[in-house]
Amino acid sequence: MKNWDMEVDVLAVGAGACGLAAAIAAHDEGLSAAVLEKLERPGGNTALSTGSVPGAGSRFQREAGIPDSVEKMLEDYVRVAGPHDVPEVMRRLIEISAPLCEWLVDRVEARMSIITDYAHVGHSVPRLHAPKSRRGKDLLEDLLRAAEKRDIPVAAGNAVKELIADERGALIGALVGGARAAETRIRAKKIVLACNGFAANASLVREYCREIAGAQYFGALGSTGEAVLWGRKLDAALANMGAYQGYAAVTYPHGQLLSWTTLEKGGILVDEAGRRFGNEGIGYSGFAKEVLAQPGKVFAIFDERICRHAQREEEFKELFDYGGIKALEVSETLKNTIETYNSAARGERRDAFGRTSFAMAPLEPPFWSAQVVPGLFHTQGGLKTDADARVLSRSGKPIANLFAGGGAAAGISGRSGALGYLSGNGLLGALGLGWLAARAAAREIREGRL
Repeated sequence: MKNWDMEVDVLAVGAGACGLAAAIAAHDEGLSAAVLEKLERPGGNTALSTGSVPGAGSRFQREAGIPDSVEKMLEDYVRVAGPHDVPEVMRRLIEISAPLCEWLVDRVEARMSIITDYAHVGHSVPRLHAPKSRRGKDLLEDLLRAAEKRDIPVAAGNAVKELIADERGALIGALVGGARAAETRIRAKKIVLACNGFAANASLVREYCREIAGAQYFGALGSTGEAVLWGRKLDAALANMGAYQGYAAVTYPHGQLLSWTTLEKGGILVDEAGRRFGNEGIGYSGFAKEVLAQPGKVFAIFDERICRHAQREEEFKELFDYGGIKALEVSETLKNTIETYNSAARGERRDAFGRTSFAMAPLEPPFWSAQVVPGLFHTQGGLKTDADARVLSRSGKPIANLFAGGGAAAGISGRSGALGYLSGNGLLGALGLGWLAARAAAREIREGRL
């Protein structure tokens, strides 16, 4: 291919956590790097997340007196995610999870710390590292600042139209078409697909994640499935395509996440008649399809103590201040529901739906509520990779020079459905695979494998 407009060692397609981490790590390995983003601003699902990254055995855990290990975290993941198509990727991400969190703080200078309040969904100990604000946009800002500090170009509004391969089938570049610019051909020794999943592509969701296809989509607008579509053309293997991350409690009509703290600390979800309909303890992702199955309105119910506790989080406080949380008048049916639930929380009976963790419950008046709807946030299936983020063909061999991470790659949340999602899975796969891809790309370039 002649007449390249630009040449770079590592080209990251997508300016969320994965692409930015890959570019930063590539630069620090002595490579040139650039990031392309088809939308007018960087962010992806990272900007919409809580910015939480699990890390097993980090120095921040040790300083907080939290015992943890790779094997303990692996046990949690095997227990929750179950069998799936990329167990070797899961193990590798868990093995690097603590160094990754430390790299984010030490090298990226991300403003993160260990969350010590409680162990989040699926985790047996506190191991999530997150911005104090619990806002992913703060993590994104730190990644962008680190890229700027390194003079890494981040070109928003520049969509990749086509991946360019040579006669061997090895990827050698990309054709880029900006909204306000002519087509550009970029030569790249290594390409990292960090362009998110396919949750905003309704036809692909119906094809691969039918059980949640009726839910509203609340994730990033750019999750339109290019990686899957390109992968099909390249004969790439796909994996875990039925898995997704849902959210059972998006406030209506505000469209803002209700902090799952309200449920983990003892709150409940009820239908419009005031009856519970499932075990909230399975987590915000797995419970989304239960909320979707309800024919009418659904409400989260929690008490004053839980409400005050949740107001430590900026986003919940903002939702409260804007009227998304309302004082509750208790109907007779809801009164009976709460009394029955409180009886289980006190250990007087088994919970009818199998819930075993009640935290601050039994609930005490006064009560607060928020109307909620279920949402689809991102898909967890994608291009199958090896443990260094290399994209694999259907024959099992790496596609030369092509890497993937984040929503573009197969995730570690099980083979199908949403029950396999543990808090922080999305960012672990995004940052972790981006980091691994850059380091593997650097080794290959140094060894002349192009």
